Amino acid sequence: MGERFVVVLVDGAGAGVPGDPAGADPGAVAEPRTRGEEEAEVLEDSVFEPQEPGSVPILEYNREPNKYGDGVPKENSPFINSTEHDKANSYDGTNMALFEEEMDSNPMVSSLLNKLANYTNLSQGAQEHEEADEDEGPKKKAVKSPQMGTFMGVYLPCLQNILGVILFLRLTWIVGTAGILESLAIVGLCCSCTLLTAISMSAIATNGVVPAGGSYYMISRSLGPEFGGAVGLCFFLGTTFAGSMYILGTIEILLTYIVPKAAIFVAERKEDEPGALLNNMRVYGTCCLALMCIVVFVGVKYVNKLALVFLACVILSIIAIYAGVIKTIFEPPDFPICMLGNRILQNHNFNNCAKAELWPVFCDGPSLNATCDEYFSNNNVTEIQGIPGLTSGVISENMWSEYGPLGMLVQSKRLPSWGESDPTENINFPYVFNDIASFFTLLVGIYFPSVTGIMAGSNRSGDLRDAQKSIPTGTIMAIVTTSFIYVTSVILFGACIEGPLLRDKFGDSVKGNLVIGTLSWPSPWVIVIGSFFSCCGAGLQSLTGAPRLLQAIARDGIVPFLQVFGHGKANGEPTWALLLTGAICEIGILIASLDAVAPILSMFFLMCYLFVNLACAVQTLLRTPNWRPRFKYYHWALSFLGMSLCLALMFICSWYYAIVAMAIASCIYKYIEYRGAEKEWGDGIRGLSLNAARYALIRLEDAPPHTKNWRPQLLVLLNLDSDQGVKHPRLLSLTTQLKAGKGLTIVGNVIEGTYLTKDAEAKKAEQNIKAAMSAERTKGFCHVVVSSNVRDGFSHLIQSAGLGGMKHNTVLMAWPGTWKQANDPQYWKNFIETIRETTAAHHALLVAKNVDSFPTNRDRLGEGTIDVWWVVHDGGMLMLLPFLLRQHKVWRKCKMRIFTVAQLDDNSIQMKKDLQMFLYHLRLDAEVEVVEMHDNDISAFTYEKTLVMEQRCQMIKQMQLSRTEREREIQSITDESRSSIRRKNPDAPESLSRQSSQTETQEDEAQLIHDRNTASHATVNDKAETGPDRVHMTWTKDKLFMERNRNRECNANVAVRDLFNMKPEWESLNQSNVRRMHTAVKLNEVVVNKSQGAHLVLLNMPGPPRNRGGDESYMEFLEVLLEGLNRVLLVRGGGREVITIYS
Repeated sequence: MGERFVVVLVDGAGAGVPGDPAGADPGAVAEPRTRGEEEAEVLEDSVFEPQEPGSVPILEYNREPNKYGDGVPKENSPFINSTEHDKANSYDGTNMALFEEEMDSNPMVSSLLNKLANYTNLSQGAQEHEEADEDEGPKKKAVKSPQMGTFMGVYLPCLQNILGVILFLRLTWIVGTAGILESLAIVGLCCSCTLLTAISMSAIATNGVVPAGGSYYMISRSLGPEFGGAVGLCFFLGTTFAGSMYILGTIEILLTYIVPKAAIFVAERKEDEPGALLNNMRVYGTCCLALMCIVVFVGVKYVNKLALVFLACVILSIIAIYAGVIKTIFEPPDFPICMLGNRILQNHNFNNCAKAELWPVFCDGPSLNATCDEYFSNNNVTEIQGIPGLTSGVISENMWSEYGPLGMLVQSKRLPSWGESDPTENINFPYVFNDIASFFTLLVGIYFPSVTGIMAGSNRSGDLRDAQKSIPTGTIMAIVTTSFIYVTSVILFGACIEGPLLRDKFGDSVKGNLVIGTLSWPSPWVIVIGSFFSCCGAGLQSLTGAPRLLQAIARDGIVPFLQVFGHGKANGEPTWALLLTGAICEIGILIASLDAVAPILSMFFLMCYLFVNLACAVQTLLRTPNWRPRFKYYHWALSFLGMSLCLALMFICSWYYAIVAMAIASCIYKYIEYRGAEKEWGDGIRGLSLNAARYALIRLEDAPPHTKNWRPQLLVLLNLDSDQGVKHPRLLSLTTQLKAGKGLTIVGNVIEGTYLTKDAEAKKAEQNIKAAMSAERTKGFCHVVVSSNVRDGFSHLIQSAGLGGMKHNTVLMAWPGTWKQANDPQYWKNFIETIRETTAAHHALLVAKNVDSFPTNRDRLGEGTIDVWWVVHDGGMLMLLPFLLRQHKVWRKCKMRIFTVAQLDDNSIQMKKDLQMFLYHLRLDAEVEVVEMHDNDISAFTYEKTLVMEQRCQMIKQMQLSRTEREREIQSITDESRSSIRRKNPDAPESLSRQSSQTETQEDEAQLIHDRNTASHATVNDKAETGPDRVHMTWTKDKLFMERNRNRECNANVAVRDLFNMKPEWESLNQSNVRRMHTAVKLNEVVVNKSQGAHLVLLNMPGPPRNRGGDESYMEFLEVLLEGLNRVLLVRGGGREVITIYS
């Protein structure tokens, strides 16, 4: 996106410096504040630290879950609700007088940007633990902002979690069983799946400010509670079973390679050995799980501190493997394996590979006449090197697969073999057997856990300096790195190690050494010790992360029966969640087989990744307005491909596990979506559809939509001609172009009369509107109302259109272009009353000027701009609308420029940085400029414009009065003009200002001008006699404003006196109107200068005056404001935030 952002710096005579509340005296009387104002003040007190030159400014928010435990980042939006500070600082001067009446609800942009400040995002659990250890008494501890970058915060944690137990314990066996080619296919499938999921995660991470709390917070806040809950629970179950797998890996390394004699259960017969091993795994695994749970419960901060130690073990082990591979080129390690014929033998009890050494094992006696096994008699015993080296050419033999059933002997293809032995007797001989049946799909399920762990970086989102940049970069780089390690490992293992040794899962043929350890340098113990600590660390990390994930889900309250697990210790540690995690983890321990547990956790991780990809694809296809990821390599097709690959891998691994996992995830999703809903089944599909629609409407009505789900639901107010034809069909074209954000559209019209007499006309009008909607491809509903007058009809539409939660939140109408030529003033009065009623209903309002010049749906606008003039912040509609328009092919090539208005005393350099920061987090690329308007004086042209406007208003008012009233009105105006000409008091401008402030509160303005002017003149004289000695030392807000206004008026005396002497009738003008006209004229000059060639101009719409006597003046102000512009869309917010920086 090539948008530009321009700041128009407006001269405010007395605007306070940001951070100085309107120049308040330290002795000012403190007024009581609400809780919201105190929270807003916390924002104001924060400091934005300038970034280094050339760096992207980062907006840091407090992402800590709130005290209610819902985990929602604190979005107490300070933007739309201003405080007393804003009222004192947001308006001062004449340049923005047109917006002064709504400054209490819609702050100036400079006030908004003032509130964008640095928050801390320290996480809750261990942080509180550490702060409790260091109590500094009354001295408050300085809060540090997160400083972790991409490498330490994302890349290394992902590396640690991805590389682990499968690499050290099973990858050599997978290569030997599947062959190099099929192993590469397995690695490619699994790594492609995680890479595509990482791209979808990157889209989520760059779709707004990433909250602290890890992957669950990031996904659930971006994708909603249903997807978030389903993904979260699948992720929890996957992480929990991963803990089981790591513990089983730890025990396997301990009992098989470190201290085999520590086994409690020892098999007396050969066939009982697998069962004894499983029992040992269960006992030791349970003890290890209990010990790890105690460690996590007591000192989680030590687990986090040891993470780098465990990571170092992984990295050193991998370096040792690559060093060993390089060493095999010059000096292969000496690990001989003994072969009988083509069968590999276990080498635990003999040192020399010779028949004499094996005679007692295969024969029934030591004598030469003893009866021996037939296969032993017919075949020679040979010794070959298990690691022939990289240049040996063994890679050609390991290219192809060697699958087999349970109990199949591990054999070599290139050695001769004569005869066969009795299969029932083989169990008693020291052969190496397949302990499980092997096939391609099983190996996929066993291998897949070795590529999980891609969410480890996002789990540290609260500690990252720039999560939006670090998570995508670090995660994808970690996946690329680990994929390279896995691919090269597959090739190097196949090129360096003999096939029979690769298929020897537990290293029985090399005296019980770890197979991958035999390749490493300088010693196999490097890998054994490294893999042991790596598995321990990964298990501890799983038992640390899973309970916090469950606690976060429970605190969100989306799964009611889990709420008990949201409680914990006083410092936030999830005690109950840890107990449940340990119980589920024990299920995996009791299974006891690493090869059986791996496919289970593969299912849950695949289901988790599937939901992530599905949700991203759906968000893109539905064109959700808040779905604006900055990650430029994301496309919905990649998410769809990732989802399909996840689904395929689930059924490849295990079709029955896949069905069970999908059933669990579907139940979770539906439970969250429909919990508490009553099912009423009707007859047939239509009854089901009606019931679903009824339920959806009721559910929508429960609560207003979240800011992230807000989209414009349009009520389009159409005008019809005398033949009931649509006057402005382009208004429907604009509606279609805006509805790239989907949502509701209601097209309404009002026919004046009674329903009994106008029934036929109403039906004809409805048919014509539907035909026009069809022609303009506007999808929505038509609603024609017959009312006694047009104003009441539009009021009824605004109040009652829609059903339940499917109600409009935005009103779109055309500008009454012929309001000056209209004979009936009710024409433009209806327009203003519609604005007032829309505001009262808290709906947004869009008014299109010159709507007939807007493009049709068949047009394709070329290179050009959509210019947004951001004067006051009223919820962010001005930011959202151009984004929605640019989703449509008509506006797709248009660039977006955003202009904003700032006070003169604002720091324009700092404001530029704040704007860049704000737009960066809104996922809008924008160029920021500062344009200053130096002319601060009200020009003669402005006075003349105001005079013509007021004279016209008086003429129209006279035309509506009776003869007697007209004469009295003319006399009053004449007296006022004569008195103003005779008056020579030099304080006249001050008198006029006092008069204007009082004039705004009167309804019958023309009748009482003379009396009011005289009274205000006397008041000014009294104040002049008082002198400067009577100064209030204790200030209130009202006194502060009064003193400031008095000073401003005195400063304006000299500038205005010459104008009044030149044309005395200007003195009688309503000064409020003069200031508003000045705003319209000056703003129009800047807008025309910058945006006259734009395809579309969006501009804040000033609110109508509270005093209905100034309605026509308001129309004049808008006319002057829009003069010289072709396509304009006036925008008025509905009083709530519609765009957010959060994901």
